[in-house]
Amino acid sequence: MTLWGGRFSGSLDPLAWELNASIGFDQRLARQDVRGSIAWAQAIAAAGVLSAAECDQICAGLQTVAQEFEAERFAFQPGDEDIHTAVERRLGELIGPLAGKLHTGRSRNDQVATDFRLWVLDNLPVLDAALQEFQSALVERAEADFETLMPGYTHLQRAQPILLSHWWLSHFWPLHRDRQRLHDLVKRVAVLPLGSGALAGCPFAIDRAALAQALGFAAPSANSLEAVSDRDFAAEFLFCTAMIGLHLSKLSEMMVLFTTAEFGFFELSDAFSTGSSLMPQKKNPDLFELARGKSGALLGLLNGMLAMLKGLPSTYDKDLQEDKPPVFAAFDTLTTILPALTGALRTLKTRPARMRAGIDAAMLATDLADYLVERGVAFREAHALAGKAVRLAAERGVTLDALSVSDYQGLHAAFGTEVHTVFDPAQSVARRKASGGTAPEAVKVQLQQAKEALHLQHAAPTQPDSAGKAS
Repeated sequence: MTLWGGRFSGSLDPLAWELNASIGFDQRLARQDVRGSIAWAQAIAAAGVLSAAECDQICAGLQTVAQEFEAERFAFQPGDEDIHTAVERRLGELIGPLAGKLHTGRSRNDQVATDFRLWVLDNLPVLDAALQEFQSALVERAEADFETLMPGYTHLQRAQPILLSHWWLSHFWPLHRDRQRLHDLVKRVAVLPLGSGALAGCPFAIDRAALAQALGFAAPSANSLEAVSDRDFAAEFLFCTAMIGLHLSKLSEMMVLFTTAEFGFFELSDAFSTGSSLMPQKKNPDLFELARGKSGALLGLLNGMLAMLKGLPSTYDKDLQEDKPPVFAAFDTLTTILPALTGALRTLKTRPARMRAGIDAAMLATDLADYLVERGVAFREAHALAGKAVRLAAERGVTLDALSVSDYQGLHAAFGTEVHTVFDPAQSVARRKASGGTAPEAVKVQLQQAKEALHLQHAAPTQPDSAGKAS
């Protein structure tokens, strides 16, 4: 059964059918398609197209179809071109020719756009919850590792000592922005295309505002031509997922590095590590490597969507059938990655002694300059003097804290006899207590901010149940 065959004298070539059919992936829209169809039946009944009895019979049949999907008993047939065809075909088997009235005034163009938006609205909270749980793991680590000092890096070179908690939280905030983007996306997804027809609108007296409310949308679309072609929301969803992937990749890169024998800052649990088929000693951070690798695939999905959209004329074109696979793939990728990485973070062991051993006196050269600033030396001169001290230590083959007081005073009279107190990493960290800094008191404030941000609620509109009523 097709929804468009009356104009044609023959059947579609099997190869053309295989290319044209979308049932292989758009069956994921089954629940949304049934929900939208129930709401549409009620809308055209209110417009006088269906009698109350006909509407009740159609809705009852659709409820049965919904139950079959929920119980995974729905039997797809070879002739089901897409999910819309499958649902209408099954409805006809259940209630007979009356099923043919359901599509009155509706096109697959506005139908699929509605189904797709409903699917995104349904699944944004699922992705948000996975992100929130991963953020929770980062907060838990920041609390558990609060006393641990570690070397901070710029250009992958040792830079200044920081709290490990501060480092964990540096990966929390990008994910917070990711969640904000997902929350903000809701208002652009929650626009109802249904009632736009194929392109020109519906000729029947449909109350689109009531229809939008019944399906949990914020408002109906303003222009029927644009409504059936708008996939900005899908591209924006893929941008959000690509950004999430980038942020996970950044953390993953450092986890791969910090679990090496050369660093040894972390050890992953056996439950979240893999081995080598050849080398018995290996313990590999494959989950983080996969997250790093899959971030590239997420970028590719976004690029593919934008490339597909860029050359389309107005209204609906068949190219838009290709909008759903990348969105589904991005969602599946992240909802697989995030729980695994969450478990890996919660079960890893930290090695504070290895981290502390990575902090050397040279990393406190900035503190040496700050010491001079506090004694009245201009920062530019203090910076140069600290640099000369670093060079002197290197020339002698000693560490910066091994230079004598007389060595320092030979560089400048502002150096006092207590200059070596500068070379205390804990003191260095404690001094950076301005908001957002790595000092314990600043990180405590940041932790509280993170906990408050963690419980940001998803701003999705109320979603209707399978009967089309708001739940």
